[in-house]
Amino acid sequence: MWAFLSAVIAFQVYFVRELLAAFALFAAGFAFICVLIIGFLLLQRAWEAGMARVQQRSGPVIGLAQRGLSFADEMVKRPFTRPRSEPVQ
Repeated sequence: MWAFLSAVIAFQVYFVRELLAAFALFAAGFAFICVLIIGFLLLQRAWEAGMARVQQRSGPVIGLAQRGLSFADEMVKRPFTRPRSEPVQ
C-alpha cells in the first residue's frame, strides 16, 4: 500500500516537473519570438526616421529621383512601336 502511494506521489512529482519544464521551454520560445518582432519593429522605426531625415536634408535630390522614377514608369507603360511599322489588323 505504502509503496503504491509513494509511486503515485513520485509519478505526480515527475509529471509536474515535466509540465514545468515544457512550460519553461514554451515561454522561452515565445519570449524569443517577441524579441525578434520587437527588434524588427525598432529597425523599421529607425529606418523611417532615417528616411525622413534624409528627405528633409536632401529635398532636391529626392525630388529628382522621384521625377526620374515616374518618368521611367511612364516610359514602361507606353506601347513600343517601330518607326515604319504597320498596325496589326
